[in-house]
This record gives sequence, C-alpha cells and structure tokens, in this order.
Amino acid sequence: MAGRGQTEEFHRHSGWWIPAAFFLAILTLSGLLLGWYLRPGPRPASPTGQSHALGVSVGGVFFTIPANYFEASGAAAEMKAVTLMALFPSWHGYTDADAGLFAGNAPDSPLIRLSLRADSNSLDGRARLDRIYRPHMADPKGEKNGFGLTRYSFSGGSSYRDYELFAGETAKDLELLLCERGSSQFPSPNCLAVDRPLGANVSYSYRFKRAYLARWQEISAGVEKLIAKFRPA
Repeated sequence: MAGRGQTEEFHRHSGWWIPAAFFLAILTLSGLLLGWYLRPGPRPASPTGQSHALGVSVGGVFFTIPANYFEASGAAAEMKAVTLMALFPSWHGYTDADAGLFAGNAPDSPLIRLSLRADSNSLDGRARLDRIYRPHMADPKGEKNGFGLTRYSFSGGSSYRDYELFAGETAKDLELLLCERGSSQFPSPNCLAVDRPLGANVSYSYRFKRAYLARWQEISAGVEKLIAKFRPA
C-alpha cells in the first residue's frame, strides 16, 4: 500500500513539471529574442550632409541626385523606389545645420518628401479623379475655394472619410491633393500630391503639410523644377 501511495504521489507532482518547464522555455526564448532585437548593431541609414552626385535609375529613367537629398544614405544604382527630401521654399537638401527641420513633424514643417517609383500605372489626374475618387464622394461636383482648387468631401462610409480631396489645374495636368483632416488622429495633417506619371514606367508623388495648401501651385512648380534638375538633358 505504501508503494502504491508513493507512486500516486509521484504522478500527482509530476503533472506540474510539464507546464512549468514549458513556461520556463517560453520565458527563455522570449529573453533570447528580446536580446536579439536590442543587440548593438547598425542603425537605419540616415540623411547625409554630403552633396556629391549619385546616379540612380528608377523604372529605367536615370537621375543624377546630390546625396543630401536622399531620405536615407546608401542609394543603389538601380532602385524600384526612392524618397527624396527638400525644404520649402529654398528646395535645399539636408544639412547638419537644418537637421531639426528634417527630423521635425510640426504642423508648419517646411519639409517636402518627394517619391519616385517604378510604376506602369499611367492614369492622369482626370482619369484618377473619375475612376478612383469620385465614387466615394459625398458631393461629386465639389466646391471652389480661394486657392484655385476644387474641394471634394467623402461620404461617411468611405475609406477616405478622414480626408478631403483638392483638385487644381496645372499647365500639364489636373493635380490631385489628398489632405488629412486636422484632428486628434492627424494633429499635424499632411497633403499628398497623388501619383503623377513621369514616364512610361515611372510615377512621382510628394507630401507636404496642409498648412501650405494655399501655396500648392508654388510647391507643384518647385517639385517639377527639382525633378527636371535631377534628370540629365
């Protein structure tokens, strides 16, 4: 009887060891993973103040761009997408003296982010307005504002309900600006100049703070001049 009692007691206690060992194994693995992610190592590439020219091909279109315009250093010769940064209205690239402006996200930040991307989508502004945005609008006719733009609001059930769309005529196309509504969700609202074709396989877009919406024409013209400057004749 004593032998059976000892056996039963052994089995009752052994049942706790399995979940305890499993729990300790999870803690050990979690600690190892945390140590891996927090280990010393290379940090993401940051902007550089150097201004030497770099040759970059995006979607078969060649650009020569000063290094201090790249959002991150280490650009490759062939890229599917690249993001550039410049300050408005000077259109200067990164410098150590202006590091705070390039890192800031204030509602009136003068930073412009320009994206070049390999993209076969060749929709112009009018086609994009009709096909993509107009079906989501609360008022497809829109209303004029004082900046040479037509403002469109989106219906409450739309995925764009937290945005407003502004459309303005330029010399080349209808420019579409998708702007965040200022709110607790967007305390520093941006406007995105929606993708515009630059070539058969390349498009570009750019982002700026909504505080500068009244100067959209100046920004649009400045972006086009900057792109032209980066494309060898």
